[in-house]
Amino acid sequence: MAMENSSISPPNGSCSPLCERNWTDFNCSIPGQCFYPNFYVLLPVIYSVICAVGLTGNTAVIYVILKAPKMKTVTNMFILNLAIADDLFTLVLPINIAEHLLQYWPFGEVLCKIILSIDHYNIFSSIYFLTVMSIDRYLVVLATVRSKRTPHRTYRAAKIVSLCVWVLVILIVLPFTVFAGVYTVPEEPDHKSCVLSFPGSETFWVKAGRIYTLILGFAIPVSTICILYTMMLYKLRNMRLNSNAKVLDKAKKKVTVMVFIVLAVCLFCWTPFHLSTIVALTTDLQTTPLVIGISYFITSLSYANSCLNPFLYAFLDDSFRKAFKKMLECRPA
Repeated sequence: MAMENSSISPPNGSCSPLCERNWTDFNCSIPGQCFYPNFYVLLPVIYSVICAVGLTGNTAVIYVILKAPKMKTVTNMFILNLAIADDLFTLVLPINIAEHLLQYWPFGEVLCKIILSIDHYNIFSSIYFLTVMSIDRYLVVLATVRSKRTPHRTYRAAKIVSLCVWVLVILIVLPFTVFAGVYTVPEEPDHKSCVLSFPGSETFWVKAGRIYTLILGFAIPVSTICILYTMMLYKLRNMRLNSNAKVLDKAKKKVTVMVFIVLAVCLFCWTPFHLSTIVALTTDLQTTPLVIGISYFITSLSYANSCLNPFLYAFLDDSFRKAFKKMLECRPA
């Protein structure tokens, strides 16, 4: 079995999913070379903040959408699922932090598969739900331009689409779940690592996994989103030029702008991660403190996306702000 270090390797070859984000290691495969003391305390602090903020914010979003009757819209159904995906990831961050501090994996095979799977769910689920939201926005704009209604665009239909996205993401992540496992360093039987262990040629599987993640987790969905928004802007431009066309009402404009900004923030957080994959595929960078520092920064940025969306909703959506305020009010029984 060839072991594929899916993370920046801490001392003695351990492989933490906390630092992982799927091969941002820039070909760092020699145990003990990829860890520096400055990161030992700093990273758990950063990830603890992301965990606390993300868990609080996304849980609040989930609560508001489920409890407030006016929040049950098609767009909010997709936002709900996006918040669930982010919440799921932040829930397992404490385990990753513990592994980072212990510098070995003490939690067993089953939990290793779960943690690595959830980490990869987070890579794919965010961009896929944003792709669905972009498709939804395009259909709304198209229907408005043509002065048509969208009878099939219902809350129930949004639930079915969300379920299909979850099934698709699970199928995409399944290979990582299968290959995830606990690896024991031969020289140190007590030192265990949670890694992706591939059969056969390690080089082939590493490259195949990177390309697989890059294409399915970035290239295809981002290309789809770019095409949709280009077409959407074209339709809106023609609509303004056509004096007989009805402009988008204020509410639809606000939702469209919100989806666009959430998408922009997601791409800002995730693009460096996927660019690092391209760098890893095309170059052979030497492992230096600077390279490792950049790699950790890229990982932190991708993690941070899981806690930013609730602030965007609160800032951009009046209904969210009002619902948050009601939730925080202390009313007598």
